[in-house]
Amino acid sequence: MAIYKQSDYEALRRRCVELSQQGWQQSAIAQAFGLTQPWVSRTLKKYRLQGKQALLEGKRTGAPTRLSADQLGQLVTELSKGAESHGFEGAIWTRPRINEVIKKLFGVSYDPSQVGRILKKVGWSRQKPQPKARQQDGQAVAQWREERLPELKKS
Repeated sequence: MAIYKQSDYEALRRRCVELSQQGWQQSAIAQAFGLTQPWVSRTLKKYRLQGKQALLEGKRTGAPTRLSADQLGQLVTELSKGAESHGFEGAIWTRPRINEVIKKLFGVSYDPSQVGRILKKVGWSRQKPQPKARQQDGQAVAQWREERLPELKKS
């Protein structure tokens, strides 16, 4: 079986119809182009029902979006308020937490793996918290860097 690019199939559909109108059998058309006979059959049936429109390559759109642009903007506004303002402990946003906010605001639920795609779409990126002790004394750290660190680098 031949491997074609998606953009080749419109020309293949047109050629299948031409050959069929010249009296070729579906199996012969399929064999000539390295296609399956059911694919040729579906193409010809679609052509009989829809005419030339059936031969055009339609853009593959996938599933329609479940959140509008306005809703995405509203989501960003809500997320900017922080996780704690939405009743979560701690200020960190996680995908499941964001999904809960989406569900609460818009009644739409996503798989957590898709929440990252939505965040990327609105310009948010994954952030890793910096490993820094909360009880850290800034003055003691500065003194350590000035006095102790140079000694350690020498040895």
